[in-house]
Amino acid sequence: MDVIHIHHPHRYERSSFPPQVIALGFFDGVHNGHQAVIEKAVSIAKEKNIEVAVMTFYPHPKEVLRKENENMTYLTPLNKKIAEIRKLGVDRIFVVEFTQMFADLNPQQFADDYFIALHAEHVVAGFDFTYGHLGKGTMETLPFHSREMFTQTTVGKVNNHGEKISSTRIRGLLSNGDVEQACHLLGRPYSIEGEVVDGEKRGRTIGFPTANVSLTDRFQTPHTGVYAVQMAVEGALYNGVCNVGYKPTFNNEKINVPTIEVHLFDFHGDLYGKTVEVFWHSRLRGEVAFSSVNELIEQINKDKQRGIEFFSR
Repeated sequence: MDVIHIHHPHRYERSSFPPQVIALGFFDGVHNGHQAVIEKAVSIAKEKNIEVAVMTFYPHPKEVLRKENENMTYLTPLNKKIAEIRKLGVDRIFVVEFTQMFADLNPQQFADDYFIALHAEHVVAGFDFTYGHLGKGTMETLPFHSREMFTQTTVGKVNNHGEKISSTRIRGLLSNGDVEQACHLLGRPYSIEGEVVDGEKRGRTIGFPTANVSLTDRFQTPHTGVYAVQMAVEGALYNGVCNVGYKPTFNNEKINVPTIEVHLFDFHGDLYGKTVEVFWHSRLRGEVAFSSVNELIEQINKDKQRGIEFFSR
């Protein structure tokens, strides 16, 4: 799969690419709704016997158009998003850099430069996809802007319990700690990636060594609490429990960023410096300040047992 980064204005011409079906969207999370759009594009491309591409954008438009959101987090930062889209069987991904100049394109210029010039024979997007300045281009206006050079398919709303599956909804679930429902809407366990770094090493002194995971990108972290998780280490997957929080038992003053500490049930070895992926399965409890270390140890034993029981099911 080719990954092509585009900065506006680009110099590609229609002859630069073979005829292709292009699936459009920001696709943060690559959730079940996004997958429906991409899978529809793959299906149409097979029918037409042509290639299929995904067009996505980076950074998020809010980071460019709303300055107060400059440090927003993502369900799938760009590299993770590319990895998830790769699994869906597309031939190439266009990553368009979202800039103010790009945002100022009128809908016809957008269609000319990003559909016609990239040799789109067919375009697939969700019902709420917009393009061009202030989102004035919609799936209803696309036939007019196509100059009869391509056709289109609009994918309808993908619902769960009567409510649209959306990245915003999934972010809200993670903010509340409901990782199980978030995973259901994603179609897979939510995951973050990071590097195991030195921590306070307090866990090993109380019999529960932990891997202190420092995020390698701007992933959204689930709400504070203790979770049943799995962690991928060099291709192997291990069960464990994870604490996300500020360690109130040991810290009188709240630290700025919550820590992510994973205790694996059956791992023996050195994790420092390794890049790992943490998969979130179920929230076991909220974060609590304990009155003593012994009380904390007692609770961690209970958490570990609940984690073991969760995975045994």
